[in-house]
Amino acid sequence: MSADRAERQEEQQRVQRVMRMIRTNIDQLSLRTGDIKEQVVDIRKHFWDEVTIDRGSTDDIVETYISVKQQAELLSERERSHRHAAQQIVKLSRLQQSPYFGRIDFKEDGSDEQDIVYLGIASLLDETGDRFLVYDWRAPISSLYYDYGPGPAAYETPSGKIEGTLELKRQFVIRAGELELMFDTGLTIGDEILQQVLGKGADNQMKNIVATIQREQNRIIRNDENRLLIVSGPAGSGKTSAALQRVAYLLYKYRHMLSADQIVLFSPNPMFNRYVSTVLPELGEENMQQTTFQDYLEHRLSQTFRVEDPFDQMEYVLTAEGEPGYDARIGSITFKSSAAFLDVIQSYRTELESRGLVFKDIKLRGRVLIPASEISDKFYSITTTTKLSPRIHVVVEWLLERLETIMHAERNKPWVQEEVELLDPEDYQKAFKQLRRERRKRQGAFNEGQRESDLLRELVIRRHTLRLASRVKKLRFIDLPATYRRLFADSDTLLEMIGEEAAPSLLPEICKFTVEKLDQGELAYEDATPYLYLQELIEGFQINMNIMHVFVDEAQDYTPFQYEFLKKLFPRSRMTVLGDLNQAIYAHSALPEFEVLLGLYGEAVTETIALTRTYRSTRPIVEFTRGMLADGGLIEPFNRDGEKPTVTAAEDYADLHAKIADRLHDLQHEGFRTTAVICKTAKECAEAFAALSSLTDIPLRLISKDSAAFETGVVVIPSYLAKGIEFDAVIIYDGSGNKYGRERERKLFYTACTRAMHRLDVYCMGEPSPFIAMTDPTTYTSLPAQRE
Repeated sequence: MSADRAERQEEQQRVQRVMRMIRTNIDQLSLRTGDIKEQVVDIRKHFWDEVTIDRGSTDDIVETYISVKQQAELLSERERSHRHAAQQIVKLSRLQQSPYFGRIDFKEDGSDEQDIVYLGIASLLDETGDRFLVYDWRAPISSLYYDYGPGPAAYETPSGKIEGTLELKRQFVIRAGELELMFDTGLTIGDEILQQVLGKGADNQMKNIVATIQREQNRIIRNDENRLLIVSGPAGSGKTSAALQRVAYLLYKYRHMLSADQIVLFSPNPMFNRYVSTVLPELGEENMQQTTFQDYLEHRLSQTFRVEDPFDQMEYVLTAEGEPGYDARIGSITFKSSAAFLDVIQSYRTELESRGLVFKDIKLRGRVLIPASEISDKFYSITTTTKLSPRIHVVVEWLLERLETIMHAERNKPWVQEEVELLDPEDYQKAFKQLRRERRKRQGAFNEGQRESDLLRELVIRRHTLRLASRVKKLRFIDLPATYRRLFADSDTLLEMIGEEAAPSLLPEICKFTVEKLDQGELAYEDATPYLYLQELIEGFQINMNIMHVFVDEAQDYTPFQYEFLKKLFPRSRMTVLGDLNQAIYAHSALPEFEVLLGLYGEAVTETIALTRTYRSTRPIVEFTRGMLADGGLIEPFNRDGEKPTVTAAEDYADLHAKIADRLHDLQHEGFRTTAVICKTAKECAEAFAALSSLTDIPLRLISKDSAAFETGVVVIPSYLAKGIEFDAVIIYDGSGNKYGRERERKLFYTACTRAMHRLDVYCMGEPSPFIAMTDPTTYTSLPAQRE
């Protein structure tokens, strides 16, 4: 029920009082920061004028040290004060745009007083500093706003649960000090506010959603009990937004023990990182670390292999059907992404404890110093432990001792003198200085020429010894590519390890493909994580003890291998994974359901939250797209009106391009800020971009896997890169059965269509996709091929 006019006037007056308070604080802080900045500049300019430097005695040196330390501490304190004041100005400037968005009146059981709480993106105190004018949305009491309607309510505090009655729940839309909307509402955040927020155009960056957080999203945000939180939900259900608010909540609640650099987000691509980069700063928090799993693989493996990325793999899967070896490659991707292959790698590690680990010769100038066979004999002679990593480190110590002995014996060999003669003048100068120091220490005469020769030889030997020792310490004497290759060298042996039932049908072809790639110095994407996992099992895992929270977006695209790897890489962290199985578009997406993750840490410390409501698209778009899915009936559309999607036939490519160009002009005329022409592949994008650019003066931007940022305007983008991003309008370049006709392309087509917020237009060269045919024909408008 809407509040009456008197209450609205009272609320407007309060808004004005708070706005005046904010402006006063900004003015005062601005003066203060100016003064502090002048002090910082002055201290830096005259730093050494205020320092007494005296090196005459030990006491004088101590006095000098204390003087420098005091001056440095004064500068540091002033810089901290300036930084804090500047941060406060930024926070207040954000509040100045909209000081708060909600109000709750709560009466605690046993109390006669009622707490009136206004919620905003940050806290604000009154002049006395004793009373909150605005509570931060992350404060414990603020959870009442998201979790309850009027009636019995409770919230958790560090000292326990507080129970009472929520007597009022009110929502506001405030812009530039004016109260534009005001509603009293029940349990959920009112549709009026959501309609306003969702009805706006898409931007080039994701917005924060603190004013419209729903109850189920609040469960995600404030969950801090479980080791693993699994969030599943359809496209547009707010999974990523809730995850980012969750980061802000964690940084707020644990601000004295958790910092942004202790949180890492694994996102689908670099462009997505940029898309979500402003959410946390808008909330007054620093951005967490953001990366992709491919970036990590490149970091670890690029010095050994050319590592394929998932987008190149996707292009191959979508464009190479019918080519020789295609079926074997699909089989390779599927098998190597499975839990069964994880078991194979574990078993292989056990086998390597008794035989099969491949080593390299340790060479000097092309000559073998320590043969691989000798290293292998030493490794497998160690009986104190069966574990690989401890035995390897025993071998490292043994090799270092062997190198010292061998290299000492090399000192007088001819090759050493050859390298002495090629040394730089600086090396000779170093030897001369050493010789002069030795001459001063000796009482009698000695052979300076011989000693100089010895020093130069020692220099050559030392350099080679250090280089070889460095390689040994880095475990370069282990031939990991050959060890991994050995697993596929004999398909019959691998078949015995896998078992007949779990083995892929084209195992010999898969083995041949893998060996050929490895021999070419290439690592297919499906091999990258298994290879790295095996490397860590052999050498010992490189772990990161600093990271406390790991977030994985588009979780359906990760394999059991990758989850197991992340678990071992970040042993102290909690993990939040977010995904939608209906958007599992990659061939390597091997998770049939998220339940397989329950074993990662154990069901006792795992919680699964399933979202069902989608907010991104209008109701007509949701009703159309959910018809493509077997379980689409479970998806609840938010009640936002809009036009039905259109499905338009094209006679030929000239007709197709002309119609799309006309549609782009229409959409631009309607004022849409972001429009995506979504093609199936990067190859198709290049063709569409070239054709459309010649037909329209609207600026188009071609998006590739290397694009760093997503910008407003019209983009031409491959289907798999559009994941996680939303657009005002989406044009499916060719939604025909020829492009999206196979079952494995259903989720790709669904994903592409669900990028649309307000408009969806599907064009077809030929018969529409069968995934359109299976939808209710009343959910879209079908347009004929003839142009008007």
